[in-house]
Amino acid sequence: MNKFFLALLIFVPVTLIADWLNQPALTLFILSALAIVPLAKYIGEATEELTIYTGPAVGGFLNATFGNATELIIGILALQAGLIEVVKASITGSILGNLLLVLGMAIFFGGRKRENQKFNITAAKASGSTLLLAVVALVIPAIFLQTSPGVASGVVEKLSVAVSIFMIIAYIASLFFSLHTHKHLYTQDVAEVEVEAKWSKSKSILILLVATIAVAVMSEILVGSIEPIVLAFGWTELFIGVIFVAIIGNAAEHVSAITVAVKDKMDLALQVSIGSATQIAMFVAPALVITSLFFAQPMNLIFSTFELVALVFSVFVVNSIIEDGESNWFEGIQLLVAYVIIATAFFFHP
Repeated sequence: MNKFFLALLIFVPVTLIADWLNQPALTLFILSALAIVPLAKYIGEATEELTIYTGPAVGGFLNATFGNATELIIGILALQAGLIEVVKASITGSILGNLLLVLGMAIFFGGRKRENQKFNITAAKASGSTLLLAVVALVIPAIFLQTSPGVASGVVEKLSVAVSIFMIIAYIASLFFSLHTHKHLYTQDVAEVEVEAKWSKSKSILILLVATIAVAVMSEILVGSIEPIVLAFGWTELFIGVIFVAIIGNAAEHVSAITVAVKDKMDLALQVSIGSATQIAMFVAPALVITSLFFAQPMNLIFSTFELVALVFSVFVVNSIIEDGESNWFEGIQLLVAYVIIATAFFFHP
């Protein structure tokens, strides 16, 4: 699998050459997307390697900062370009993708040759309740706007900033819970897979910095190709953000979750999928709201009704599946079908 990602790195220089030659927007979009996939994987791997040296406390901070670095970078560049709806859609798509697509594939492939797979029910429910809190926080601003006709836009922006700050505080508390006070709930499988660091600390830092810079460059090309694609194909920014941008940003999580699930380590698979979705809702989205204050057009947390309904339904479906502490391949199929239905609806959504 590492050779596969290493081979994909060829798309980094290919994308730069294509951009220099002013190739069509669709070509640049596909090439930059393929280039971002391995870069995201190496950012995640470098972060994991550094965690071995720094310990769980600093490792948790590094994971929060760089774990979704791809989504953050794409989001910041899209905000700078004024593509607010793409940013919001990518947040929605990342959460939906991790909960339904990533977790669905992990449960399906992990359970193909087994009757069921078990995981720590206490840790799973704690993750599920944290995720539910995150989605509730995303829903509140939209409900406030709908129930307060004539409210000034400035009030909505202030509410979004306040909610973002509280969500980051709650996320830090969840890190403290999982890394300190109740870390025993999350180390059941970790102890089995702990190995010596493959890279030195300096090599890990170098790879992390180079990959992050490369992602920034590729993301700028990706974001620059979105508007021409919208005009050429008639796709909405909502569809591009929810499906394409979200899948690109979460490619590394897809591979990681499936790999550990096949090894019957479902606790880790849940941490990768549900943990990443929670991180996006409680860290990435608030961080983008606060960052947008430095741009001409600030971003709020007002998502469309359809996006919010899709998020709420997804959270309830996932919580219903993990509440018994075990999973099977059929439940994975159910999550995948739910994702395909929602993705199809987003395609036809005006």
